[in-house]
Formats: sequence, structure tokens, C-alpha cells
Amino acid sequence: MKRIVIVGATSTIATECARIWNLEDNVEFILVARDKSKAKRITKDLQVRNPNNHSMIEEIDFEKPKQIESLVEEVASKPIDTVLIAHGILPNQKEAQSNPRLVKEAISINASSVAMFAECFASEMQFTGGTIGVIGSVAGDRGRKTNYLYGASKALVETFTRGLAHRFAGTSLKIVLIKPGPTATAMTAELTQKGQKQANPSLVAAQIVKGMKAGKPVIYTPGIWRWIMLIIKHLPSQIFNRLNI
Repeated sequence: MKRIVIVGATSTIATECARIWNLEDNVEFILVARDKSKAKRITKDLQVRNPNNHSMIEEIDFEKPKQIESLVEEVASKPIDTVLIAHGILPNQKEAQSNPRLVKEAISINASSVAMFAECFASEMQFTGGTIGVIGSVAGDRGRKTNYLYGASKALVETFTRGLAHRFAGTSLKIVLIKPGPTATAMTAELTQKGQKQANPSLVAAQIVKGMKAGKPVIYTPGIWRWIMLIIKHLPSQIFNRLNI
């Protein structure tokens, strides 16, 4: 039986990925969430779509290292095929500029917590192999005034994940950095209301699942964002500073 762990299982992108993996038979899902009641809706959905698979829920505090370590040790008592680390929050940039608590929360959830999960799973899977996918963001490619707190947290995720991939290069453990552009999820609902174009989460999920299966080191999704961010990263400061982005 294939075992798939999804951390932050209630996120829209994670749910869409689970639905794709659920098309196969003999899959055991371990859904790790901060809110068990929300995760139950995901397990029911997966069960209806494919009764041949099984799902279980683990509810923990994502900011507690001991809880993360204990959970991963328990889950890894049997070989794991795939891990997707998908949780995060989108802080209000303007509010955070005068509220250090929001800064701490964003870095803790989006960066520190992600790194702890990835490190623990990598340590457990280093001898059995498998794939660990970590969701970052194109926002981490260059700090911008409209979302530099979120971008900074995702930049940490990128550097950490690339370093982890370097550590396990040439082994049977594949580390995949996933960099979605703006995607229509509950987290970005406010951006949608403001008229910002968002990618379809089912399309993003399909590209993530395909890329992880191929063991791609980095997945930009939709792919156009690789080229958009390449341009933004290399804009001279004199030009960049005039942009309202």
C-alpha cells in the first residue's frame, strides 16, 4: 500500500493534490492538520471518491517541535512514499508593519514550522527513500513592498529546501521545492475580491503531482511564473523601485 502524508491537509492545493492521488487504489493518506474538524471533511470526500483507500487524521500544534518530532516518528514507523508539506498563512502586510506579533506568527507558521516538518521527515526517510514536496511561493524570489513579510518567510523555505535537496542529492530521497504563483484558494480570497487574477487550484495541483512524480527539483506552477520571476529578480533597483507591486 502506498502511504502519502499531507501536512496542512485542509489547504485548497493540498486537497486538490489528495484528490488526484486518490484516483489510484491502495493508498493510505495521513492527513496532518491544525483543525481536526476541517480535516474530517477531507477524509469523507476522499472516501466517497474512492472507497478502496484509507485516510487517517493527525491533529497537532504546528509550532511545537516536540509534537512534530513525535508525530513524524510515529508516522514513519512504516515506510512513507510521499510527503507534501503544504501549510501556511498569508499575513496582512500593512497590519504586520506595526504589529510584531503578526511578524512572529508569519515566520513561525510559514517558515520555522515547515522547516521542522521537512527536517524530521527527511531524517526518517533517508534510508527508505521517497519524495518530500515542500510548498514555497514565487513571492520568495524577491522582496516586494506589498508582501515582503510573506515573501521573506517563503524565501527561508526556498533556501532551506534547496539545502536539504543538496544534502540528499544522488540518494533515493527526492526533495522537491514547489513555487506556486497566486492561486485561487481560501487564503487568497481577499486578492480575488480585489480583481487579481488567480490560477485554478486543480491545475496547480496537477502540475505539482506530476512534477513530484518526476522528482523535479523545482516546480513553478503555472510554469509562466518561472519567467515572470526571472525578469522581476533581475530588474535593476532604479526600475524596480518605481513599481507598485
